Amino acid sequence: METGVRLTCTWGRAPLVSSDAPQVAYLLVEAQASAVAEKAPLNFCLVLDRSGSMQGAKLAALKDATRRVIDTLTPQDIVSIVLFDDTVQTLVPATFATDRDALKAQVDAIEEAGGTAMSGGMAAGIVELRKHHDPGRVSAMLLLTDGQTWGDEDRCRALAQELARDHVRVTALGLGAEWNEKLLDDIADATGGLSDYIADPSQITTFFQHAVRMAQGTIAQDARLLLRLVRGATPRAVYRANPIIANLGYQPIGDSEIAVRLGAIETDAPSSVIVDMMVPAREAGVFRVAQAELHYTPVGGSEQVIKQDILLEFVAEPAKAAYDSRVMNLVEKVTAFKLQTRALAEAEAGNVSGATQKLRAAATRLLDLGELELAQKVAEQAEQLDQGQAMSAERQKELRYATRRLTQKLEE
Repeated sequence: METGVRLTCTWGRAPLVSSDAPQVAYLLVEAQASAVAEKAPLNFCLVLDRSGSMQGAKLAALKDATRRVIDTLTPQDIVSIVLFDDTVQTLVPATFATDRDALKAQVDAIEEAGGTAMSGGMAAGIVELRKHHDPGRVSAMLLLTDGQTWGDEDRCRALAQELARDHVRVTALGLGAEWNEKLLDDIADATGGLSDYIADPSQITTFFQHAVRMAQGTIAQDARLLLRLVRGATPRAVYRANPIIANLGYQPIGDSEIAVRLGAIETDAPSSVIVDMMVPAREAGVFRVAQAELHYTPVGGSEQVIKQDILLEFVAEPAKAAYDSRVMNLVEKVTAFKLQTRALAEAEAGNVSGATQKLRAAATRLLDLGELELAQKVAEQAEQLDQGQAMSAERQKELRYATRRLTQKLEE
């Protein structure tokens, strides 16, 4: 499936006032579909925790969400379902989603049992995905668990590397407060996927539907951004802005180039990053600051490359400098995420004062952004820490994943 991708680069403030000293500048780089594209067929595997802790409302909600996923698939899509506790059951071997009623009848028969050994489920999922591995299909794994896996974390990470080599994105979802967020984050990051927190079983359907829409909207994979900077321009940080906020870091290539992994590009939202950089001193005029080079592989196609010069105007009069509200809004959301992330790290290290200070700063940013409910929760947590109360695992997960999700809104 060949489709076009558009690369755009937008400064947070442009023009800049000319100066004899370097200045901070924020650059938004976006890769998005240039036209509505036909959806590629899916090779979609659900790897689901059915351990004893999933009994009751959790299992009922899981089954309902899985049935709804089946309803969203087309007859051209391949679906497989793997269940795990401390054993593994391939409930639905990889098959075309033609008989939805039969597939949903199998889902109805799911029962909880045993403990939690996630690597077995992931390994069985890989077997099913490989049966129909095809460059013309979007392969994706939806992984859900509500507990700590039994000593097989390293095996799970190794399997995530296998999935990455197979170009399979993993959406890793944790239900409740007892799962290992570091493990799910590592699995998702290795594959260019997403990890997230589900507080309540009633929300499972929302997250499952979001995962299916992401897979269905994928038009290109393995997107990589290369920035070639002019002398004197230096990057300070690179953060993903969409689909979630994350500190991407970057790989320096020599003294003047950086490489950033973008992952998949979807039709509904751009894959975008914020580059925090220092730009060199310049007199009034228009100057090239960098060149962006985007490499991506369309689903079913061959690698494509887009190049674009990044220009920046400098002016002598301060009144002519202007901010781009959309870019700076993203910068503010990234800043709230950074403060929240650092606060959690400070709290974990026992630095209550530092954590409290950063939480209050994050709450102020969130209020300015109109995120009133989240701002209140962050402020309440700062107050509790200040009073000597420890942060619960549930609240840590809630705040960590809510701030990562500031640039996206899940549809109910």
